[in-house]
Amino acid sequence: MNRIIGVTDLQRRFRKTFDEVAEEHIPYILTRGSRPEAVLIPYEQYLRFIRLDAEGILKRFDDLLARMSAANGRFSEEEVAKDVAAAVRDIRKRKK
Repeated sequence: MNRIIGVTDLQRRFRKTFDEVAEEHIPYILTRGSRPEAVLIPYEQYLRFIRLDAEGILKRFDDLLARMSAANGRFSEEEVAKDVAAAVRDIRKRKK
């Protein structure tokens, strides 16, 4: 269960709060002026979050590549190369 603590209270009770997070795995939502601004979580939970976040990014990238392949599968490599070359020429003309 998450607990909520203001930053002023956290300063006063840091050691106790830190021990609860590290030893009892109790996450804390840190507030400033009653607005949530940060979270204090156990290190293992942080590592799991980072790993899942990276996996999520890779999955979204793979999904995007699959959609692009499906949408562009009807074009040959030669057609794509011609379009890219034309786009490069257009950009270079604009820079002059």
